[in-house]
Amino acid sequence: MRRRRSTPMIDRKWGVPTSLGSRIPLASLIQTLAVAEYLNFRHAANALGVSLSSVSARVKTLEQDLGVLLFERHARGVRLTEAGRQFVEHVAAGVDQLDHAVKTAGMAASGECGRLRIGVHALIPRSFLAGLIGQYREDYPGIEVEITEGTARDAVMQLRADRLDIVFMAGTPELPDCHTRRIWTEPLVAALPDRHRLAKQAAVTWADLAGETFLARHGGTGPQVHDHIVLRLAGRWPASSIQRFDVERGTLLSMVGQGFGVTIVGAATSLLRTSDVTFLPVADEPEPVPFSAVWSPFNCSAALRNLLTLAREMGRTIPAD
Repeated sequence: MRRRRSTPMIDRKWGVPTSLGSRIPLASLIQTLAVAEYLNFRHAANALGVSLSSVSARVKTLEQDLGVLLFERHARGVRLTEAGRQFVEHVAAGVDQLDHAVKTAGMAASGECGRLRIGVHALIPRSFLAGLIGQYREDYPGIEVEITEGTARDAVMQLRADRLDIVFMAGTPELPDCHTRRIWTEPLVAALPDRHRLAKQAAVTWADLAGETFLARHGGTGPQVHDHIVLRLAGRWPASSIQRFDVERGTLLSMVGQGFGVTIVGAATSLLRTSDVTFLPVADEPEPVPFSAVWSPFNCSAALRNLLTLAREMGRTIPAD
């Protein structure tokens, strides 16, 4: 008896499903895999919770559509033919990939896997932000977290260009095309050399700091620090000078310790191990410095949503100042 020629399920030239491949029900493939596993139609039907006749009919129909014999039947069960073995191996791999795709899609939709790109002004050990990101990574180990450090202006530009998912920055920015939410606050402190005339005091005032040489960075929160100093010392005498440097936060604090000048920072910066520097609260600063999250209203990422939820929960339980 001449067998019907097998119809390919995948077009070799274009790599797209043929009409036959698109017609084969997934249930037929799954039942065929079960028969191949148990080498018995009745056992396969019991394992799947379907009738023996259903399994037998689906496998027979599949063999007819393919034009090949997948199983050799005998009284005690079945045995895979060579064509059946090849077919089952490829189908099993495809079903595994489909199962993985379904699970991955579900995990991505719930924010359990994927990627989250975060822009920060700094990530200081033991700070609120470091604790937030650390807890998030512990709660969602399947999310790849990418951290980018830079100025607030650069971070917002990257956010608008869809190169970042969320930005944390000092202040409460008003950006009409972005969502913003105040997340935590930090008291403002002055960083002085240990040998400074004010270093032994319990706190300082802005009047105490008049006439000092202030140091600020070009990057990070440097521009905001510069503007804040100008605002607080406007009209005071003696006049202060502000010197700006293209350095990292640690280098700027080292320069303070060496006597280049003083600076102001959020209280989290005082958690850094810095020799020869004293941190003192600014007694007449009206309120703690707020830090906000900024994100695009068009970003529907579940990973982002989970981070914002966690930030809100931690903000309720961890003192911000």
